[in-house]
Amino acid sequence: MPAPTQTLRRRAPGLVLIAAAALYSVVPLLSMVSAALAPQGSFPSGLSWPSDPQWHNFADAWNVANITTLLKSSTLIVLGVVPVAVLISTMAAYAIAVLEIPLGRLFYTVLVLTLTLPYEIVIVPLYEQVKAMGLLGTQWALILPLIGMNMPFAVFWMRAHFANVPRELSEAASMDGAGPWRALRHIHLPLARPAIASLALLMFLSTWNQFLLALVLIDDPDKRTMAGALQAFTTKYSTDQVLLNAGALLIMAPTILVFLFLQRHFVKALLQGSVKG
Repeated sequence: MPAPTQTLRRRAPGLVLIAAAALYSVVPLLSMVSAALAPQGSFPSGLSWPSDPQWHNFADAWNVANITTLLKSSTLIVLGVVPVAVLISTMAAYAIAVLEIPLGRLFYTVLVLTLTLPYEIVIVPLYEQVKAMGLLGTQWALILPLIGMNMPFAVFWMRAHFANVPRELSEAASMDGAGPWRALRHIHLPLARPAIASLALLMFLSTWNQFLLALVLIDDPDKRTMAGALQAFTTKYSTDQVLLNAGALLIMAPTILVFLFLQRHFVKALLQGSVKG
């Protein structure tokens, strides 16, 4: 049995890297907090904590950016995208990995290849298609494209989970008279909860932070996502850095809360994917 000192020495490089990564992530956040509490009109820099923190900056940023309206709009868009995309991708991945449908591998290969396409290449065709459907300027103009654009990664993610489920479970369910749908409901879905929760988290983050697509497809600022609120703090000639940082923290708050709530499932899904069988 190795001595505690030897164990600590072996783990030291890893611990140093973890500490460095944590510091690298936390320092920008602390810098944003200190900048958000500075007097309005100033130009804060670094991590200098203001002598008189201006906590009302958060309320001012909320009102200036009309965040209440954008919060409702973002919530509506997320609720329209995430549940539907998770449901469709889960069923598609189950059909490909477990049921092994005809041409399933070809469909999966084509789907994964679309991940290599640059994001910007689809914006113009997407704009014309949404315009032809008469949805331009509505939240549906963002919901429907995001469902489709999330499919390649979502199917890839869920197929990776189903491919790691022991095939003996499906065979045992089949011998007991369970059909594909019953096996999905009673065996595969319970096992897939961490993967589904982590996929929902990733989709939530992607949809919540969507900016470019919302800017192109929705001309009404009040119907866009929360990320669009940052435009309220910039003008043609200047940027209010204090309110910009306060607004950015307000936009980040829901994503941080959702991640903290689902992080256990996210870590569990990653651990499941690291072990076969």
